[in-house]
Amino acid sequence: MALVSHSLPSPCASKHLLATSPSRGCAGSRGRLPAGNGVIALTAAPAVGRRGVVRWRAPVSLSSFSSFLPSFFKNNKEKEDEEKAARLKEELLAAIAPLDRGAEATPEDKDRVEEIARRLEEARPAKEPLKSDLLNGKWELLYTTSTSILQPQRPKFLRPFGTIYQAINIDTLRAQNMETLPYFNQVTANLVPLTSRRVAVKFDYFKIFSLIQIKAPGRGKGELEITYLDEELRVSRGDKGNLFVLKMVDPTYRVPL
Repeated sequence: MALVSHSLPSPCASKHLLATSPSRGCAGSRGRLPAGNGVIALTAAPAVGRRGVVRWRAPVSLSSFSSFLPSFFKNNKEKEDEEKAARLKEELLAAIAPLDRGAEATPEDKDRVEEIARRLEEARPAKEPLKSDLLNGKWELLYTTSTSILQPQRPKFLRPFGTIYQAINIDTLRAQNMETLPYFNQVTANLVPLTSRRVAVKFDYFKIFSLIQIKAPGRGKGELEITYLDEELRVSRGDKGNLFVLKMVDPTYRVPL
């Protein structure tokens, strides 16, 4: 029988015993020390039964304690990942700051930026960004490897040198790219979700100098994958292998329908 008992001359003569809760005089209930189910029976207070037999009863569930451990380690890992991502964000922003959105990047610069971006994506990958409100709004392009945007073959004064934006609205599945100086060109597109983080991009209209609207040709399409996303920074990759790093500037912006 899984009980630890000790006969005492008097039920009240147990003052020398350790207890973790106040005793209710000499009255008590009969306790059991259950076996199995991950329970260890420890004595919290003596319970006196018949014939002056002291029975110890204070079950402590090991299963409750062990169920706490996975959540503890999970929360600890999430905190470490967030701290690592914050450090990598600072490192990435410092690396791209002198590169004129990538137009002045050497092969070595591109390799370094790529490495930091990969580490950031691994530290805290975007888990279903197409369901996140963080994606909505207007983003400023900080860095890209896309030559169609940077136009490195042109003389510097003919390249886009004003701010470049990209806006996305998930609820309407619309996107828009906007250049400022010197051309003020724009393009709008419809988005078709392919996975929880990748969309097909189908351009519908171009605007030259923000005035002349031209219907996009049928070949005007591509894909975009969101690989890192938070309130301030987004990292995306195109279907041609291009890298895009953007910062949020206006979460309320709406793309024209």
